[in-house]
Amino acid sequence: MESHKLTKMPLVFLSFFCLIAISTAGPSSRIGINYGRLGNNLPSPARSIELLQNMNVGRVKLYDADHEILHLLSGKNIDVAITVANDEISGIAANQHLADQWVYEHVLAHYPNTRIRFVLVGNEVLSSTGTAQDLQIARDLVPAIRRIKNTIKAQGIRNIKVGTPLAMDMMETTFPPSNGSFKPEIREFMVPLLKYVNGTRSFFFLDVYPYFAWSESRAENHTGISLDFALLRSGNETYTDPATGLVYTDLLDQMLDSVVYAMAKLGYDDVMLAIGETGWPHEGDSDEYGASRENAAEFNNNLIKKMTGVPSTGTPARPGMIIPTFIFSMYDENQKYGPATERHWGLLNPDGSPVYQVNMTGKGIPSD
Repeated sequence: MESHKLTKMPLVFLSFFCLIAISTAGPSSRIGINYGRLGNNLPSPARSIELLQNMNVGRVKLYDADHEILHLLSGKNIDVAITVANDEISGIAANQHLADQWVYEHVLAHYPNTRIRFVLVGNEVLSSTGTAQDLQIARDLVPAIRRIKNTIKAQGIRNIKVGTPLAMDMMETTFPPSNGSFKPEIREFMVPLLKYVNGTRSFFFLDVYPYFAWSESRAENHTGISLDFALLRSGNETYTDPATGLVYTDLLDQMLDSVVYAMAKLGYDDVMLAIGETGWPHEGDSDEYGASRENAAEFNNNLIKKMTGVPSTGTPARPGMIIPTFIFSMYDENQKYGPATERHWGLLNPDGSPVYQVNMTGKGIPSD
């Protein structure tokens, strides 16, 4: 792990935070899954919804707002997150009529029979700010979120949260957690986003992958982050943050709390967290160490047990916090580009059989 100069940070996270989180987040025992469809061999949407039910999935996140899928989810006991595409953001930000139209077509056409609970505006928008168009989308992100939320609120709907998922590449530093800070070049976008999300009691959605942090650490230093720590093998190893004295038993908590402290440095110390994506690849190229079915099964089962605990454990800086969590992903997606791990995060094979055993209820890890 890379060492950084420490900044003393008071633990200012409010005592009533957990009560607010419990009242707004829904049942803590409902684990979600990302339903991506970048594959040419995937089951039909109807079969996929059937499989979601068979797996006892509590939430599903879509990377669009597909009408067929939303119709198929009607009447199902599954909370749904839908997504506004990145290329729709600037138009919606500039035109309330477009925002109204989007909500009417993708939310009101299905709600409440389909239990839409989250509208996510864009996907990892702040990961790409290299072009003029990227920068414009980043500037338009909060105005678009505001317009979508205004339309939903005008319909008298109070149980749909609006936000946006961001990747951990927004972070300048993550270690130790108390030294967490956002990259300077995105802070101008982060402040209005945090202000709006906090003001509407929504969630700050993170795509957070201990696998990548562990893999990068291993590439830089073979004695870096341990696999035990990355796989959430709680109790095998601990790390104490020297600035706060908080004790960490897994890498996920460290990563989440680095964001907590980064938000606090901008004046937002009680914004609720949600995990939009996390998981572990079950296969990779020969140089992608740690990508295996055994590790993927262990990570995801440990994750589910952690996030479905009653009472909720939260993180060291946010004890008791409920964190809505979506595992990536439902299927392997064979049309994705990049290294082999990009195409091997799925819990299910194309025929619907499990790639490995995972218990979505959190009531014990199944045997091999």
